[in-house]
Parts: sequence; structure tokens; C-alpha cells
Amino acid sequence: MLKVGLTGGIGAGKSEVSRLLSSYGAVVVDADKIAREVVEPGTPGLAAVVEAFGPEVLTAGGALDRPKLGSIVFSDPERLATLNAIVHPLVGARSAELEAAAGPDAVVVHDVPLLTENGLAPLYDVVVVVDASPETQLDRLQRLRGMTEDEARARMAAQATREQRRAVADLVIDNDGPLGALEPQVREVWARLAGHAAA
Repeated sequence: MLKVGLTGGIGAGKSEVSRLLSSYGAVVVDADKIAREVVEPGTPGLAAVVEAFGPEVLTAGGALDRPKLGSIVFSDPERLATLNAIVHPLVGARSAELEAAAGPDAVVVHDVPLLTENGLAPLYDVVVVVDASPETQLDRLQRLRGMTEDEARARMAAQATREQRRAVADLVIDNDGPLGALEPQVREVWARLAGHAAA
């Protein structure tokens, strides 16, 4: 099994790279998706979040109000650390289960937004970074996700710098250009990963 860490800043296009790798045969373990699952209504994760942040982080229907929670934690590093201390161990345990089920010859791609920030690079055989300039990230967050410039900059500032991410990378995928320029790069990365796994 080849364990791959895939990361990139918000708006860099990591989800698209993840989707392409999955279509080529990678087993993708998506930390963001799992992070949503572990705080669904009725889970111990959601109960812990409510205990830490109060019932105002719930919607009327009893689900987690993500925008409300985001507005609390993304401007306060201490509150963000509290949230991470609840969610990260739960995500880690579920990720390990999914990886164990993948099989010995699999290329398992862990899609981990905060890989650099949390010092997780040593956990993987190969680290792939999806890279885009801050200008491109800002444009995509405003144009595609409807964020204001201030919201987008706050999210970007809460993450590692471009230089920090590139410093832990074994392979870098440049995603500053159009979607059409992305696929050939991802296919080449996949060929290298599959070769590693077979070796």
C-alpha cells in the first residue's frame, strides 16, 4: 500500500485533483467529508462541539450550523484549536478504518486540508501539494464560493503559507491555469504513484 497525503490551500483545486485521482483508481480518504460525518446529529462528536461552543452552533433542526461555527473559530486561534482537538482524533480513527479496508496493493490518497499546519507530512510515503497563487485562490473563493474578500482572506490567513506547503511536498501540481491544464499533470502524478505502489 502506498500512503499519499494530498493537500493544498483553500481554493487551490485540491478537490478536483482528488476527484481525478479517484477516477484513475486511487482509494481517496477525504478528511473534510469525514469531518462532516463525525459531527452529524446524534454523534458523540456533535455533542462535544455543542458542549464546547454552546447550543447556538446548532440549526433549528439540530444539525451543526457550519457558517455560525466558522464565524466563531476562524477569527480566534484558541477556539479553532478547541474545535480541532474534538474533531481531529475522530477523523483520524475513521481514516484509519477506511485505509485498513483498502487492500495491500492500493494507492490510498488522504485528502487532508491541514496536512502542513498539523505537521502530518511524515505520516505519508508521498506528499502531493496542489498549488495556486494567492491571487488565484482569492479569485476562486469570491467567484465560485461567494465569499467576500475579507472572508476569503481570513480563511487563507488561517492556513499555512504557500511556501510552507511547498516545503513538505514530494510532488507539486500547479493549478493556476484552466481546468484543461490540470488533468495531464494529475495523470502524470498518478502514473508515478502507481509505479511506486507496484515497486
